[in-house]
Amino acid sequence: MIKGFEHGVAGVNGQQIAYSKGGSGPALLLLHGFPQTRAMWHAVAPVLAQNFTVIAADLRGYGDSSAPSEMSAYSFHEMAADQSALMAHLGFETFHLVGHDRGARTAHRLALDAPETVKSLTLMDIIPTHTLLSDLTQQVARDYYHWFFLAQPAPFPETMIGHDPDAYYQSCLLGWGSAALEDFDPDALASYRQSWNKPENIRGMCNDYRAAIDIDFALDAQDLGRKITCPALILYGADGVMAQRYDVPATWAERLSHMQSAGISGGHFFVDQHPMDTARHLSEFLLTQERAP
Repeated sequence: MIKGFEHGVAGVNGQQIAYSKGGSGPALLLLHGFPQTRAMWHAVAPVLAQNFTVIAADLRGYGDSSAPSEMSAYSFHEMAADQSALMAHLGFETFHLVGHDRGARTAHRLALDAPETVKSLTLMDIIPTHTLLSDLTQQVARDYYHWFFLAQPAPFPETMIGHDPDAYYQSCLLGWGSAALEDFDPDALASYRQSWNKPENIRGMCNDYRAAIDIDFALDAQDLGRKITCPALILYGADGVMAQRYDVPATWAERLSHMQSAGISGGHFFVDQHPMDTARHLSEFLLTQERAP
């Protein structure tokens, strides 16, 4: 999964949350996105572990974590509660927080729900959920059709995907800007395939997208006036769909009090495409926060 890390499963918040842990120093939580697992951090986590205690966790419904059946269990509020409980279980009252894609949306919600625990927040290649759904353009709807396909009532998308999960999810990996299958580490890709071939995870990922529309949109609307005050970093794929359709940092400017941003070569999956560049940006930002008075 992640070489040199120990692996475990913690019973927290009514779920079984799988994680990998390595390194020493201040705590750092890494959260993956769709349709991946914590294996996406396989090259980045060991670099960060030189200065931090790094925990990479599977979201509920992904990887080796449990996959509850109810749609309401997949709000970002619930997924964030899993990760807060995991870090408390591991003995960390505060931690740096990094998320990509769905992991970034979970991280954003965690920073809103439990701001006292988050030392810094890094969000990768997303715009706010409320912005995407409320200001949806025709082109973004085409690019991000999966939001609305996966959110269709069960079991329609589950049945369609279940006929050939590898074909469907690999088409997702190759979308959203400048990716080829060769960009993904073979062992990481094997982990993704193992996860997305589980029927309960197919259902869980669909429920993740259903909950974003049915639950999270309203929750985010309630928090439109709130700002996250911890130091924040916005990273995005310079060649990806988000950067083509939006000024990504500008979409976060009213939500983050202390924000930096940078584009990284590659598309949506720049962590897989350019892990050392990703690790460099993260290390510089995180170490700066640790040195700050």
